Amino acid sequence: MKTLMDIYAARVAEGRLRPDPAQEAVLPLLERVRRELAQQPKGKSGLLSLIGGRRKPEAVRGLYLWGGVGRGKSMLMDLFYEHAPVPARRVHFHAFMQEVQAGIEAARRAGTADAIGPVVETIAADIRLLCFDEMQITDIADAMIVGRLFEGLFARGVTVVTTSNRVPDDLYKDGLNRQLFLPFIVLIKDRLEVHHLHSPVDYRQGRLTGTPVYFHPVTDEVRATIDDIWTDLTGGARESLTLRVKGRDVVLPRFHNGIARARFWDLCGQMFGPGDYLAIADAVKLMIIEDIPRLTRSNFNEAKRFVTLIDALYEAKVRTICTAVDAPERLYIEGSGAFEFERTASRLREMQDASWGED
Repeated sequence: MKTLMDIYAARVAEGRLRPDPAQEAVLPLLERVRRELAQQPKGKSGLLSLIGGRRKPEAVRGLYLWGGVGRGKSMLMDLFYEHAPVPARRVHFHAFMQEVQAGIEAARRAGTADAIGPVVETIAADIRLLCFDEMQITDIADAMIVGRLFEGLFARGVTVVTTSNRVPDDLYKDGLNRQLFLPFIVLIKDRLEVHHLHSPVDYRQGRLTGTPVYFHPVTDEVRATIDDIWTDLTGGARESLTLRVKGRDVVLPRFHNGIARARFWDLCGQMFGPGDYLAIADAVKLMIIEDIPRLTRSNFNEAKRFVTLIDALYEAKVRTICTAVDAPERLYIEGSGAFEFERTASRLREMQDASWGED
């Protein structure tokens, strides 16, 4: 059986990947998880093991891979997932927690005293491996349940491999009632090997080198260019992401591996506030905003939301690609918000610089 190191080397030889010592150092760690999973007996997990009377395999010690944006974390996890020797699922962490919250709510409506239990059993019934992309905790509802959730998954033999932009100690940093969350960090360190992918190269940034990131006006050619950029960065992925923020659903129509794509009206045509845009900025590492219109007194509220959105993306150093009716300085030239928009125009211009967002 070919190892992950063999597969990676073959892709380098084919020109599909560039050799990177920091990435290569991760491969033996993932191969260790893969090997230990392959060596386990083919037992059943969850309720199936209890009904059948067969002892379920114990969870293998997984991997928590963290590091900066664009260093190849998701690529390495996908390589591992593609060659997993056991039933597995790969999912973005935000989307997973949305499913968990929905499952807990359904269990509560059914009168179940321990609402997390049925959710754990459902997840563990058919898989032995969970691969998470972008583990991060921003919602207090998630923070209060992840400890018991993961304890249940580990107890039922589910192994976890995850990527994150944060070291475990910085998860849910400065969050409300964070002291109640700290046992989860201890659990992560105990059940997952923590490794820092410290590559000096931002491959995502490199793919945009020399590529404009602000297009105006919006023509068929511009739309085709955006489609090409999306395909290059995501492979043409079509999945979406729903963020739950203070009881509201914030939907990013297109999302893959931290890259999001949405129209102006998707983001600013709804009654979103600063918290919603902060959640977007926290979940996204590259944002494509399409069809930014002329901003006037007739769409004053939408313009205000756009200002808040750009502020959130700017402060979070989210690389941003835009298509718009005009240049930043000419988007909002009349109306009560025109003066305040000058700062937003300046930020949009600054965000076009090739080196913007670099550490």
